[in-house]
This record gives sequence, C-alpha cells and structure tokens, in this order.
Amino acid sequence: MLDKALFLRSVGRLTAGDHDLARVVKTYGVPPLWVREPGFPTLVYIILEQQVSLASARAAFERLKAATKPLTPRRFLKLTDAELLRIGFSRQKTLYTRLLAESLARRHFDLRYLHELHDDAARKMLIAFKGIGRWTADIYLLSALRRPDIWPTGDLALATAVQEVKRLRKRPSPEKLEAISTPWKPWRAVAARLFWHAYLSKRGKRSSTVSL
Repeated sequence: MLDKALFLRSVGRLTAGDHDLARVVKTYGVPPLWVREPGFPTLVYIILEQQVSLASARAAFERLKAATKPLTPRRFLKLTDAELLRIGFSRQKTLYTRLLAESLARRHFDLRYLHELHDDAARKMLIAFKGIGRWTADIYLLSALRRPDIWPTGDLALATAVQEVKRLRKRPSPEKLEAISTPWKPWRAVAARLFWHAYLSKRGKRSSTVSL
C-alpha cells in the first residue's frame, strides 16, 4: 500500500528514468498522494463519477451524505428511487448501487476482503457486481486501497494527459495506453497521479479527492 514516504520515493524513481515525468514535477511540483477512505461511501462516489463531470458527481455525493448521515448500505436502501433521482442518481446508477448495498447489508460480500487479495483477484471480485466495470474497480484499488501498480486504461483524463505529456499525435487507446505503461511498472499508480497532476494543473483545476 502506498504511503507518503513510499510515494515520494517512487516519484523519484520514475522521474529519474523518464524526462517527461521529470518535466511534470519541474513544472507543477510533486503531486499529492490523492487517496480516499476504503468502504461503501467511496465506491458509491466512484459510481457517481462514471461518465459525468467531477463537479456533478461531487455535488450529488454531498446531497447523498446529507440525506443519510452516515452513509451506510442500510441507510442507502431506505431511500426511494424518487429521492435518489433528486439527489442525482440515474436509473442505472440507482440499480447498480442498490445491488451493491443489498449485498453488503446482507453480508454476502465484505469490501474488507479486498485488502487480502492481489490486484487481479480484487478487480475480478469488484467487477462481478453489475455496474462496476474495469474503470470503477481500478479507481477504487488505486485511490482507496492505494495499490501501487494500478493503471486505469479506461480513464479519459489519463489518456489525454499521456498524449499531452508525451507529445503524441493522438490520444492513445486503452490498448496503447497499456503498452505505453510498461516502463513505469511496478509504480504505474504513481505515474497515473503524475499525469493527472499535469492534466489538472494545466487546466487550473484541483482533484476532488483527499490528499494524505
């Protein structure tokens, strides 16, 4: 699991071997170790982030927290579909999150099990849930479980950042993004944070996640 000390050491290793990443740090500084608390609320937040802006997802998540206090699977299940729609859930996201909440509330699944699994096994367990795909699982593993070698190839901002930092002619496909990442193993989650840092800084934005 990445902590602040290991994160800083891995940033040093990556920038020593990649002049483009070194330029990111020289231009924008070292990125924060953006992390989220593991558990149901964070997974719901990531589901809300699917295919919408970070600002929209954050606003919906704040409304959800205000409606539950605290946000637990059982409290979530007490909300009606109409209430969730007003909060900002689409019909599909309502279904996905209800299925997840029901599984957790009935103890059919415990997110704490993921801590004991290797990356591929943990990802496979997450994507077994309807509505949780590779991107959602990867973002959870990267930000909540702080796995050091997660590389979310389905992330549009990451692909755009790689294109810009590496000065590519076009935005890389997920397959190309996977191939490009080989030199950054086993610290690809750190490389991802460097690229996101460049992407956000260039656009005058800040991450919505909490820095350590």
